[in-house]
Amino acid sequence: MRSPASASGHHTFRAMGTDVTLLADADDVDGFRSAAERVERIFVREELRFSRFRPESELSRVNARAGRTTSVSSGFATLVAFALEAARRTRGRFDPTVLDAVMAAGYDRDFDELLVGARGALRPPRPCGRWPEVTLHGGELRLPDGVGLDLGGVAKGWTVDLAADAAVRSGPRWAVVNAGGDLRIVGTPPSPGIGVAVEDPDDRETEILRLVLGSGALATSSTTRRAWGAGLHHLIDPSTGAPASSGVIQATTWAATCADAEVASKEALLEGERALDHLPAVLVTDDGCIATNLGAEVEVAA
Repeated sequence: MRSPASASGHHTFRAMGTDVTLLADADDVDGFRSAAERVERIFVREELRFSRFRPESELSRVNARAGRTTSVSSGFATLVAFALEAARRTRGRFDPTVLDAVMAAGYDRDFDELLVGARGALRPPRPCGRWPEVTLHGGELRLPDGVGLDLGGVAKGWTVDLAADAAVRSGPRWAVVNAGGDLRIVGTPPSPGIGVAVEDPDDRETEILRLVLGSGALATSSTTRRAWGAGLHHLIDPSTGAPASSGVIQATTWAATCADAEVASKEALLEGERALDHLPAVLVTDDGCIATNLGAEVEVAA
């Protein structure tokens, strides 16, 4: 991510298994400091709410009570409602009920542990698509028996949105919150905008395209970022219950919010190059080709 020419401040910390960076107008030093503190607090709070690797998280409590009705916080209910609507909108390509399939593919613990070979035995693909059976009435949530929620990516995008909005309420005229490449711009950054690199899926130090964004959000889904063996990665195709294999190995999508971009990136990766007919995206295929309907060095605006 390239900084604008005018004065800006950076604050970086670790949360949700990735590096999170706040880039914002720093003319008001106290305002920037307040924004940085608020952004970090929001990530700590939402990670505790939505982490499936923390037994004390609200998500872990909800999943443990599958088959029974559970009272949930307003923040949890709001994101679940968003995820269920996204599942309907994408005809199930985005599916928040893929947890069992993800675990069957081997992603059954924190990713850092997977990288050192600590995982359970692989299991056959697990059926997905049970999101229509999830019921949510106000703060009362019921998962079908045997179903668990996996909200990892969309919870990260949701948190980016919350944090970016909070940052500009703290004083900065504009702010960008970037969580491992999934980012949201709020306010009006200096012209021509924020330069954002789209990374090579096989070499994160190399960029394949650069966009200049004046507003909105980007999110990337990749089969190479969280992978632990040949054909083994965290992006499940709900139609098969197995790791996705659409011919697209990385999808970067633009949307007005980071939560929407997260959903779109997963839809695009599963749909393949046809996604360019209806989603603003940069796709990388398994033969190394790049397909996009976004121009390099142009502003993408709402």
